[in-house]
Amino acid sequence: MQVVMGIDPGAANLGFGVVRIEGSRMVALDGGVVETLPEQPMELRLERIHGALSELIEWHEPKAMALEDLYFGKNVHSAMAVGRASGAAMLAAAQRGVSCFTYTPQAIKKAVCGSGAAGKEQVQRMVGTLLGLPEPPTPDHAADALAVAICHGGGTGHQAAVAAASAVAQGARPAA
Repeated sequence: MQVVMGIDPGAANLGFGVVRIEGSRMVALDGGVVETLPEQPMELRLERIHGALSELIEWHEPKAMALEDLYFGKNVHSAMAVGRASGAAMLAAAQRGVSCFTYTPQAIKKAVCGSGAAGKEQVQRMVGTLLGLPEPPTPDHAADALAVAICHGGGTGHQAAVAAASAVAQGARPAA
């Protein structure tokens, strides 16, 4: 059994998702968003992110933290804020001896949906299917964080979960 915490970094809305991986089975343990107020100074926003993630790490005891890799677009200010939030998350993990791993958005989409060009709704639906949830997870930041955890879980466990999800989509029932 392995517990992985996935992170969709952001200074205003940081998504987190915690997934337990047992052989070919993946189960969502927790997921949500750490929100901060845009009018707060950045150092207070980072303190909130760090404190919330420290508590979650203490509670769930993940063996790994997987983060969506920083993606630089046209807005350098936003990219810097995302980078700072990633740093706060990594610090919380390092202080508790949790190893960190990063994945590009394309690698995450490919791992979860089979295509690096998958859309947000497709990722949400597939995350819900892979984790056996009654409906796709919301909000999208939490769904993205769960997708990062699934990507890290990868390997044969992920392949078996995808095969089971595909069989369910075709009308078969998963094995107990």
